[in-house]
Amino acid sequence: MGRGKFQLGSQEHFSPGLPEELIKVHNQLHKDFPYLEVCLWNTSVLNEFTVHQPGRFFNLVEVEKEATESVFHKLQDSGIPVFLQPSSHHFEHYVIDKRDAFIVQPLISEAPLQIAKGVPTATLEKILVDLLANNPVFYAFQGAELNTLFRNAAERYTLNENRMLRYAGRRGKTKELLNYVMSSSNSKLSSK
Repeated sequence: MGRGKFQLGSQEHFSPGLPEELIKVHNQLHKDFPYLEVCLWNTSVLNEFTVHQPGRFFNLVEVEKEATESVFHKLQDSGIPVFLQPSSHHFEHYVIDKRDAFIVQPLISEAPLQIAKGVPTATLEKILVDLLANNPVFYAFQGAELNTLFRNAAERYTLNENRMLRYAGRRGKTKELLNYVMSSSNSKLSSK
């Protein structure tokens, strides 16, 4: 599992499903911006880990910071309902009622990514750290639901602790992650 760390049994790898819309957007972005690093995923992948199922899902299009506006305008020109890094206020008033809206936001450098159906997408470690970052997109996954989500993710899939901590460090969330994991007495993560 890592330097000096071993686990008995088989590893369960998380691979998020990707809606056809995201695959089409990826193909378009790859055509228009062939060298751009991207990460695309849909918040519906979190349903597997939650008790309460939100009624709205969002397509996240994470790209290098310098390209966020260019990608936003390209998607907007395509007629896609897209928003650029909505603040809490904008999210609450404009985005939340849109079904399957696309949200363009910066991709943190060295974020842990994986390839699914030929599309760069988020790893479970990235998703869990992002949930702690107070992004308005994840409003439905806070409080007790966040505890449930972390616990279920750790029980169902193998998590790379080093990858998760490294990414949390890149986001400036290492302390929050460690405090959260240690304070969650029912978390499988705290026993690793």
